[in-house]
Amino acid sequence: MKYVKATTVLPENLIAEIQKYIQGETIYIPKPKKTYQKWGARSGGRKLIDDRNASIKSAFKGGTTIDQLAEEYFLSIETIKKIVYSK
Repeated sequence: MKYVKATTVLPENLIAEIQKYIQGETIYIPKPKKTYQKWGARSGGRKLIDDRNASIKSAFKGGTTIDQLAEEYFLSIETIKKIVYSK
């Protein structure tokens, strides 16, 4: 998160109104909820995990054991079970 100086983006009258409540402090102004993105949507991390999980499920259906998958993907046995038994 980068910081932006209020005087560069806000009108003076709005800054004066905000200064009635807080002065010289850092405040966080959240995004509107409609602009939220799910985790990993922007970076592509979610797609990488989904692709990995699809590969794990495919290998399991092909006969690879849960223990082998855990070792191959460096995940716990419980995590592999969650992946292969989920819909």
